[in-house]
Amino acid sequence: MVSEQFDAFLLDLDGVVYLGDEALPEAVESVNRLDERDKELRFLTNDPRPQRQTVANNLRKLGIDAEEDEIITSGWATAHYLSQQDVTTAAVVGSEGLEIELQEEGIEVTDDDPNAMVVGADEKTSYQDIQRAARHIHRGATFVGTNPDGSFPTPDGPAPGAGAIVRAVEAAAGTEPTVVGKPEPLMFEMALDGLADDVQAVVIGDNPATDVLGAHRAGLTGILVAEDEPTAASARDLQQPDLTISTLANLFTDTTDTWEAPPYSWPDEIRPGVAAVVVNDADEVLLLKRADKEQWALPTGTVERCEPVGDAITREVEEETGLQIAVERLMGVYSYPEQQVFSYPSGKAVHFVTSCFRCTIEGGTPEADEEEALEVGFFDMNDLPSDILPMQPQWIADANDTDGSPAIR
Repeated sequence: MVSEQFDAFLLDLDGVVYLGDEALPEAVESVNRLDERDKELRFLTNDPRPQRQTVANNLRKLGIDAEEDEIITSGWATAHYLSQQDVTTAAVVGSEGLEIELQEEGIEVTDDDPNAMVVGADEKTSYQDIQRAARHIHRGATFVGTNPDGSFPTPDGPAPGAGAIVRAVEAAAGTEPTVVGKPEPLMFEMALDGLADDVQAVVIGDNPATDVLGAHRAGLTGILVAEDEPTAASARDLQQPDLTISTLANLFTDTTDTWEAPPYSWPDEIRPGVAAVVVNDADEVLLLKRADKEQWALPTGTVERCEPVGDAITREVEEETGLQIAVERLMGVYSYPEQQVFSYPSGKAVHFVTSCFRCTIEGGTPEADEEEALEVGFFDMNDLPSDILPMQPQWIADANDTDGSPAIR
C-alpha cells in the first residue's frame, strides 16, 4: 500500500484535503490515519495569501492536528527564499499575509527602492499594483513570483490565481521572474528540509502541471487525486502521475511504482535547431571551440521565426566562422532528450530538435567570431579532438553514411 511505501507525505491542500471551507470525502480520516502511523506530514499550497499559522488553524478546525512548521505556502517559501538570498527590502503585490511572512523573515516591506519586487495576488489587486510592480522592476528590483497558477479551484468554479498577475507584470516589465512555488523544485526541497536524507517521500496533488510535474522535477513520486486518469501529451511527459486515486482513502488500498528521474531536466521550451557538417577538399570537418562551454563542436544555431532551416544554417556558419557554405543534404534529425536538453546558468532548460546538414564550402576564410567561437579549424574525421561535444562524433559519422538516408536519433 502507498501508506506503507513512503515515510513522508507532501499533501497539496486545495482540491486534495479540502475545497473552499469543506473537507473533501475521506480526506480528514485518511490524513489522521497517516499521522497515527507516524508518517511525516507536510501540507503544501501554492496559495500565497494566508500565513502558515492561519492554514494550520483551518486544518485543525477540520479535524487535522497540523502544526505551523508542517505548512509550506508559496508566500512563506518566497519569504524564506529571499532571506536566504540576503534580500532585506521588498515591495509587494499581494495579501497582508504575504507581507507578514516577509517581515517575519526579516525583510522590510517598502516601496522605497526595494531590493526585490514580490508578486502574489489577492482579491484587491489592481491595475495600479501591476503598474507599480513593473516600475520597480524597471528600476532594478529583482522580480520574484510566488507561484505560476493562473487560477485556483473554488466551489463556484476557478478564480484568478497569482500566476495571472505574475504574467501581467511580466508582460508589462518585459522581464521573466524567478518563481518559487510549484512546479519549481524549491518548495518541495523546503518541505523535506530537516528530514533524514534517506526518507522516502511522495507528493499528492490534484494538478498535473504543478503538483505532479513539480514532484518529478524534485525527484519524487507524484500521485494525482482525480476522478479520471489524465491523458499525457507523450510517454515521456513528466506531468503524467505515477498513480491516480479518487480519494486519499486509496492510499491504504493501492500501490504505486516509485519515480525514477531521467538524466535530463524538464525543458521550459522546445526550439528548432540546426547544425552543419562542413567538409573541405581534404575531407576534413569544420569545428569551432565554443565560448560558452570551451569545447569543440560543429557549427550550430537556432531557427528564427519564418526562417527556413537551410537559410538558418548558412547564416549561422557565416556568423560563427566567416565561411559561405552550400547545403548538400539533410543527414540527420536529433531530438533524444538525453542529448538534446540543455540547461543554462539562468536555470532555463531548452529541448532542441536539431536538423543536421552535410555542407560544402563556397567561399570565405575561416575565422572565429570571438563572441560565440574562440577558435575555428578543420579536423580529420578519424582524429577528432578529445573535448568535442559528446554526441557530435555520431553526427559526423552519420554525415559519412554512404546510403544517404537521414539518421533519426
